[in-house]
Amino acid sequence: MKGIRQLADYLEISIGTVSRALNGKPDVNEETRRRVLEAAEKLGYVANQSGRSLRQGTTNVIGLMTGSDAQTVENSDNFFMGVTDGLQSVFSAHNLDLIVLPCPGDEDPDEYLKRMVARRIVDAMIISSTRRIDKRIDFLKQTRLPFVTLGRTSSSADHAWIDLDFEEVAYSAVNRLAAAGHRTIAVAAPDSDVNLGYVFMEGYRRGLEENGIVYDPSLVIRAKSSEQGGYHAASEWLQMRPRPTALVLIYEMMALGLYRRLAEVGLKPGRDLAVIGFRDGPRGQFLEPRLTSFRMSLHDLGVTVAQTLLSTMPAYAPFYPDQARDCIWPMQLVPGESDPAPAVAASLPAGRQSL
Repeated sequence: MKGIRQLADYLEISIGTVSRALNGKPDVNEETRRRVLEAAEKLGYVANQSGRSLRQGTTNVIGLMTGSDAQTVENSDNFFMGVTDGLQSVFSAHNLDLIVLPCPGDEDPDEYLKRMVARRIVDAMIISSTRRIDKRIDFLKQTRLPFVTLGRTSSSADHAWIDLDFEEVAYSAVNRLAAAGHRTIAVAAPDSDVNLGYVFMEGYRRGLEENGIVYDPSLVIRAKSSEQGGYHAASEWLQMRPRPTALVLIYEMMALGLYRRLAEVGLKPGRDLAVIGFRDGPRGQFLEPRLTSFRMSLHDLGVTVAQTLLSTMPAYAPFYPDQARDCIWPMQLVPGESDPAPAVAASLPAGRQSL
């Protein structure tokens, strides 16, 4: 294996030029860059990352902060697997590594982030599960550590962020149900202060208003972002009198628990209750009846998050000159059979309705 000095001697160019070519600097012409990369591969060049980090004061590592409590892991494992695939496809092109930093469920996320930053183990951060008022954003601004948030807050907007279009999802779900004739539409919302819950409820209320339906707070079911949360939502729905004819879910895993709870009492989504889920995830694609939900590309989302973050970092910004610093990520409705008109439920035998 050759070092950078041997590589420079072999090519008969300066070490500085070789270094800039290997690091993708824009002041190296493409022919020189091609020669350097080909020679590096031929000679088996391996960069001394520790030495480079010491000289540059960088780690070449990007941190992704997530939660690690049981409900977050259950709801988000597939989500973050898809997103990290997209993240790594971008970071690897710049010789950057990605590490996941799961905040323990019993620790304050603000303090956890401060500790990770103090240890200087990353050059930049991606933070998720943003809260309505998120002190982590103010802290990162103060430290001047580059960051992007996967989610918005109401307390800050002048930073890089990407958020799923939760408001449009809820609004579209209510519109679809109202168009089918539903007038009592319940919603399963988060039981925490994550900002996506507030945004989702804004879309829900807007959809009700535009369809002439009065908002009823008793139809808002607070639940965990998990399969167990969906089970709880179904149990709450069973206790309502009269029961709403439709239910909108905010988390993808909720649908699994809801289907299970209804099955326990002999009821069925799409027959006894119209249901619209959130993301069209792998574990929900085999539900019967097929769940009406929303689709997106997690890989593409990860790519955009990575490019947005790099556009805020001086060393990489020249590669992404036109990258937007904020983005609401669209989701596409995928019709299923879980949300028929209320007349279907109304035709059930009285005994079944009284369960």
